[in-house]
Amino acid sequence: QVQFVESGGGSVQKVDRMRLSCTVTGYPFGDSHMGWLRQVPGKEREGVAGVSASGDDSFYVNSVRSSFSISRDNGKNMEFLQMNQLKPEDTGMYYCARARWARDPFGVTISPRDREGPWGQGTQVTVSS
Repeated sequence: QVQFVESGGGSVQKVDRMRLSCTVTGYPFGDSHMGWLRQVPGKEREGVAGVSASGDDSFYVNSVRSSFSISRDNGKNMEFLQMNQLKPEDTGMYYCARARWARDPFGVTISPRDREGPWGQGTQVTVSS
């Protein structure tokens, strides 16, 4: 059974930093690209960062390119998102998932490989000004 367990969220002030973690079970973790997606009330999950199966390549949407860093540890079946210089617009529920991405004229679009899930419970990040 595939499971994603996110952790590390909380409430912080603008410009603070935070590190999210995700533990994955139920499939060969190192076989799949991974990503972090953010959801705010009333909107669909939006991919913000992706990392290749090997961990050698990473991708970011423009809004977080200079402040977020995604990584993974295939030996521990874990994925991470280091978030620096946090802004109120970074607020949302963050989910990890197997991901895919495509380049477009505006940068890169990151989306979940399996839109129907399974999904973890997510971890809430709230940034106040």
